[in-house]
Amino acid sequence: MSSHSIALHAHKDYRGSKLGIWLFLITEITLFGGMFLLYSIYRSEYPQDFHHAAAELNTLVGTVNTLILLTSSLTMALSIAGTHHGNRKLALWMLAITILCGAAFMVNKYFEWGAKFQHHLYPGSEYLLAHPKGEILFYGLYFIMTGIHGIHVLVGMVLLTVMFIKVLNQPNAKVSFVAGHGLGEIEGCRMAFVDASDKVVWKGDEVDGSVERIDVKTKFWPVKKRFHVADFNQLENSGLYWHIVDIIWIFLFPLFYLIT
Repeated sequence: MSSHSIALHAHKDYRGSKLGIWLFLITEITLFGGMFLLYSIYRSEYPQDFHHAAAELNTLVGTVNTLILLTSSLTMALSIAGTHHGNRKLALWMLAITILCGAAFMVNKYFEWGAKFQHHLYPGSEYLLAHPKGEILFYGLYFIMTGIHGIHVLVGMVLLTVMFIKVLNQPNAKVSFVAGHGLGEIEGCRMAFVDASDKVVWKGDEVDGSVERIDVKTKFWPVKKRFHVADFNQLENSGLYWHIVDIIWIFLFPLFYLIT
C-alpha cells in the first residue's frame, strides 16, 4: 500500500504582482497629480474666468456620475469579498453591476460632451477662442483631464470584463479514475484526476495486468465553489485599478463642477 501527496498548483510570486500594480498606480497618481498642479496654478491666476466657465457645466450630471462611481466601488469590493467566501454567484453579479456602472458613467459623459460640442465649447472652436484666456484654459483642462479619466474607465471596463469571463469559466474540479474488473484482460490501468475540460491534472502509477483487484478509497469535503489564490490576486489587482479611477474622479468632480 502506498500513498501519494498531490500538489495541484504551482508557486507564483503573488507579492510581486501586488507590488507591480501598486507601482503602476503610483505612475497614474503622478500623471493626474501633475495635471492637478497645473489646474491649481491656472486657477489661482484666473479665478474669475474659471468661475464663469464652470457655471456652464451640468452639476447634476457630475453628481450622478459621482454616485455611479461610488456605487461601482462598493460593488467591486463586494465582488472580491464574494470570491474570498467562495460565492461565485455574488462575485459575478457584483462584477456585472460594476461594469454596467462604468458603462452608465461613459453614457452620461458622452451626452455631456455632446452638449458642449453643440454649444461650441471645446478647445480650438472659434466661439471659445473669443472668450477670456482663463475660460479657454479651463475647458482645455476639462477636456484633457476628464478625457484621460474616461479612457481609464474604458480600460477598467475591459479589464473587469476579462475578470468576469475568468470567474465564469473557472473549471469545476471532478475526479475520475480508470479502474476495472478482470485486469488480466487488459495491459494495465492508472488512476487520474481531471478537470471539467477532461484535462489530466494528476495521474498515478500504471498497474499491469498481473494485479487482480484494485480498491480505490476517496474522501470528499463538500465546500462551496472556491477560487485559487491566483484568481483572488488578479481580481484584487483589477479592483485596485478600478478604485484609483474612482478616487481620481472624486477629485475631478469638485475642481470642475463645484467651484462656482
